[in-house]
Amino acid sequence: VALWEGFIFVNLAEAGALTSILSQRERRKQDGFVSLEDWFATLAGKFARWNLPSLRSARRIEYDVRANWKLIFQNYSECYHCLGVHPELSKISPHDSAENDLIEGPFLGGFMRIAKGRSLTMSGNACALGIADSSRAHDRARNRNPSQEIENDYDHEHEQDGKNRVFYYSIFPNMLMSLHPDYVMVHQLEPQSPERTLILCDWFFHPDAFNRVDFRPDDAIEFWDMVNRQDWHVCELSQQGISSRAYVPGPYSARESIPAAWDREYLRHLR
Repeated sequence: VALWEGFIFVNLAEAGALTSILSQRERRKQDGFVSLEDWFATLAGKFARWNLPSLRSARRIEYDVRANWKLIFQNYSECYHCLGVHPELSKISPHDSAENDLIEGPFLGGFMRIAKGRSLTMSGNACALGIADSSRAHDRARNRNPSQEIENDYDHEHEQDGKNRVFYYSIFPNMLMSLHPDYVMVHQLEPQSPERTLILCDWFFHPDAFNRVDFRPDDAIEFWDMVNRQDWHVCELSQQGISSRAYVPGPYSARESIPAAWDREYLRHLR
């Protein structure tokens, strides 16, 4: 049992290490042992601004998705589908605004831009006290006039420190992390069969947010519950498609470099 960023990891391997998810070549190289600290070494300090261990969960929703767990990862790893599948999300965070900084290995992803003064919620306003050094973005979104039209521009003054960005990272083999200025959403995947995945989704907020009158967690939870279900639907359709005897895999588009990288990483662990 070990901790990473406040999350508890349990290793069921007899060696007490992450040998179960290492390739045979890596196992030989590491003499059958790698610590959790070593596994996450490339992410050291990357999420410090969100102070993840201090956050509190406001709610968990469990989803029983009739699709293979790898389809969930692939869906999460690209937004090529977003304009057609997620019109509400694309209105606030353009589908073509992604920039990736982790492009190979077990941890993949990057950020997408959020329209100036907006938040990924049903109302478009921030729903909670800003997390760590993202609080100024929260204040701008909280004070925005609800009738204000969405601006197709961004607060470039705070672009570099993430004030108008949402960060999406896949954590191999079973976690998806979505880090917003005012909350963090985490998906945990538990494969139940080759065609079924249980997904646990938690929404985390600054602990001080819970006692504030402007705390509206449902604004974010309802938004992402809607987006989640849109994703699970297309994943289930994909599962039906790949289950057909007539199915033949096709090539990825140029906008799907992260799913391709995820495939390479998965295949590496099968060797």
